[in-house]
Amino acid sequence: MAGKIPDLKAEVRTGTGKGAARQTRREGYVPGVVYGGGEEPLPVKIPFNLLYKYLKAGRFLSTLFNLKVDGHEDVRVVCRDVQRHPVKDLPLHLDLFRLKRDSKIDLEIHVEFINEEESPGIKRGGVLTVVRPEVELEVTAGNIPEKIVVDLAGLDVGDTVTISDVDLPEGAKPTIDRDFVIANITAPSGLRSEEDEAAEEAPAGEGEAAEEGGEEKPAEE
Repeated sequence: MAGKIPDLKAEVRTGTGKGAARQTRREGYVPGVVYGGGEEPLPVKIPFNLLYKYLKAGRFLSTLFNLKVDGHEDVRVVCRDVQRHPVKDLPLHLDLFRLKRDSKIDLEIHVEFINEEESPGIKRGGVLTVVRPEVELEVTAGNIPEKIVVDLAGLDVGDTVTISDVDLPEGAKPTIDRDFVIANITAPSGLRSEEDEAAEEAPAGEGEAAEEGGEEKPAEE
């Protein structure tokens, strides 16, 4: 099941147009609009500091929020667009899209790796190389997984984990239509060096043995 969905607190915004939007910004808010979900658009304003904190945290456009507006029922939303100042890069306006519980949405889901102690490759000194710490999945708004789990038990050096090796939550599917790599177990640098040296020395040793074991050619007159 999904983890706690963060709250996004907003207030109803009165007035429309550029003048009203500028006044909203002077008051320390960012104007926005909530639309979709079969309801009328709702003009809102969000505290600048709160919005800026979420923007700095990253992945704002792929995060599901619980929108709380006084006088209105809480609703789940995702941000579809953030207009920014062309020079200062500060948020000027945002569009929020309402979601029903059966709405489909693409979200980045965290990948958790378990049973490292049961991986022969890691026991031998292999290194877990994570290619995708998060995977974008298409999920339903009412059943968003908190994470997907990758079991490393039994994996050896050289083994690779792809998305097809993972049991995805019910109703979820990858947005990428191919069997992409999530992680692999690579050999430690010391082991790689030893293998490389062995590979380089093998042909030379075989050549020396052939020369020693071969018959000496008679000298040409």
